[in-house]
Amino acid sequence: MAEMTFGSDNHAGMAPEVLEALAAANVGHASGYGADAWTERAEVRLRDAFGDAAFALCLTGTGSNVVALSLALRGWECVLAAKGAHIDLDEAGAPERITGSKIETIATPDGRLTPALLDGALRAKEQHHVVQRVVSITQSTECGTAYTPAAVQEIADWAHERDMLLHVDGARLCNAAVHNGCGLGEVAPGADIISFGLTKNGAMGAEVVVARNSALRGPIQNARKQATQLQSKMRFVAAQVDALLTDDRWRLHAANANTMAARLAAGIADAPGVSIEYPVEANAVFAALPAERIHALSAKHHFYIWDAPRNVARLMTAWDTTPADVDLLVADIVG
Repeated sequence: MAEMTFGSDNHAGMAPEVLEALAAANVGHASGYGADAWTERAEVRLRDAFGDAAFALCLTGTGSNVVALSLALRGWECVLAAKGAHIDLDEAGAPERITGSKIETIATPDGRLTPALLDGALRAKEQHHVVQRVVSITQSTECGTAYTPAAVQEIADWAHERDMLLHVDGARLCNAAVHNGCGLGEVAPGADIISFGLTKNGAMGAEVVVARNSALRGPIQNARKQATQLQSKMRFVAAQVDALLTDDRWRLHAANANTMAARLAAGIADAPGVSIEYPVEANAVFAALPAERIHALSAKHHFYIWDAPRNVARLMTAWDTTPADVDLLVADIVG
């Protein structure tokens, strides 16, 4: 059995129902490019979760962000995002290269944008500057915090009052929904377009662009193709979506990841030389650790240092993290 790690929720394998769904989808032949029964079922599940929208199943989180932003932007327009946002820091410039649009970042105390922070970055439209067109937030954030639905709606209202659009990078939308005690359709109200991820929550590779704004729906399939996200054997992506949205299985997996993060944070919060850097609201714990112990701890438990100058580690839990896994790490940190 592979060793449990705390480096990323991407390190976890597939949830059992996903593996079973893929095996079932592997029997016989089916039409390609989404003209199959699995995709039809997945879109029914997505409509039940998100309501009236257009959907494009994708393979990767970066790809789904590129598809979403390409629908919302023209080359002379730009995106406002939090400093450290995945679309800016961790996608090798793909959104900017493929859309031709800049990303402008705003410093935040905990990964969350607010109307006040956006006010400080707003500027008048004029021909010498790119036009600020899209606000992009991450739900839950790169700092492990989660927006409340009311906070998302405030940002959506702010954007719409200024003829702007709201994009939500929902790689961990499931975790944010569990934290807020709501459904997938309620955790990002007012969003025009959502990149909805299941890969970090038990899928092998399944992401969905959700276009709620009717003006963005028409070209969604063309945008997916151009961004190299159209899977010929689409049934294998759709089967994962169908499996995890059936009976809200996504919720059980995200709830476990969140609960294990809370357990970890509670276990180490009072340890000597340890401080929790951000509120633990999803499945990430950012903890400053004693510098002299980091190497041994990371060698054994396999996590990443997020902020080297301050010795801050990012400790990620996953759908399959167990209390025993967490307690071993806690014991080693507490010493």
